[in-house]
Amino acid sequence: MPRVFLRVLVSLPLFGAALPLLLLAADPADAGAKFKAAKAVFPPTVDLSADVSRQVVIAAGTAEIYQGHPTTVLLPDGRTMYCVWTYNHGGTVGPLKRSDDGGRTWSGLLPVPDSWKTVRNCPALYSLTDPKGVSRLFVFAGQGPDGKMAQAHSVDGGRTWTPMISNGLECVMPFCTIEPIEGGKKLLGLTNIRRPGETQEVRSNVIAQSVSADGGLTWTPFQIVLDLPGLKPCEPWVVRSPDGRELLCLIRENERRIALFMTSRDDGKTWSASKPLPPGLYGDRHVARYLPDGRLVVCFRDTGGAYGSPTSTHFIAWVGRYDDIVSGRDGAYRVKLLHSHKGGDNGYPGVEVLPDATIVATTYIKYRAGPEKNSVVSTRFKLADTDVLVAARR
Repeated sequence: MPRVFLRVLVSLPLFGAALPLLLLAADPADAGAKFKAAKAVFPPTVDLSADVSRQVVIAAGTAEIYQGHPTTVLLPDGRTMYCVWTYNHGGTVGPLKRSDDGGRTWSGLLPVPDSWKTVRNCPALYSLTDPKGVSRLFVFAGQGPDGKMAQAHSVDGGRTWTPMISNGLECVMPFCTIEPIEGGKKLLGLTNIRRPGETQEVRSNVIAQSVSADGGLTWTPFQIVLDLPGLKPCEPWVVRSPDGRELLCLIRENERRIALFMTSRDDGKTWSASKPLPPGLYGDRHVARYLPDGRLVVCFRDTGGAYGSPTSTHFIAWVGRYDDIVSGRDGAYRVKLLHSHKGGDNGYPGVEVLPDATIVATTYIKYRAGPEKNSVVSTRFKLADTDVLVAARR
């Protein structure tokens, strides 16, 4: 890993106050330099990827059709789920399906406005509540016709949807994570954007955040909260600590293929310096959910191959506790969920926890050999079962 130091570069207005723009900058002597990956020790792994009885194909790829980048949302009834995805890698948004039985079976394609076909890149699906208690479903997409983030919403539980409109935020990805802050009065959304002033060809990434005070209908301009020259942080995911006092942000890193984290004790007004995650969490596009027993399950694409990960490029889950991550300890174990027959072209998961503690993890993946392109596939498991499998290995 490169040596790092923390610099305060400039103050930017955020939440009505001045926020230092904190950069954890790689040492200029070795920023972007080639490196030799040190082998790491990974948690024990159990493999569920061959158990097809756990798997549901939501949208099958064909030799001509690539199904990509899904996200899901579980409604408060604990049964109804929606899944949205794209045609082609980072392609057009529009495919949407509903499940009424916790993801075991799915509807056909649901009608959406024609404008959805004019936006593209990694749709993100959320249920958001405004300060008056009104809940809406939202779909955000990375680029609309104006090159800015687009969004649509539903006020009737997903039965009907508004057209896609621009929210004015220039980004690479739509919001990768949205977390209620200030007791639910506001929403904090984070994603990755290009470093201001650089061209797309440079392909740099910085982490930026925006705030909504009206339940997601409008958003403040982006404020950069993490910039790592020589590294490429992207695709953040925020999870709140069990006591509610701290936000933990898990971050993909594209240069050294590790992963990072940072924390906030003031609902995102300021963030700590970033640090490497434990090796068991080296990966892309983390999505974390709590289980009823207080443990965390984090699903993602494994990128730890250079460091010796036995599940590199596949779709996996990490099982542990919040304190494991912030203390730099690896978790209890990992689960290989689905085997990728196309290297690291998978992930971007939807992860939902049903009332009976079943975890439903959904991804895009080439899940079997053959000419078919990527499909949208979910798999389901319980920690009660994987705990037994791990204990049997010891």
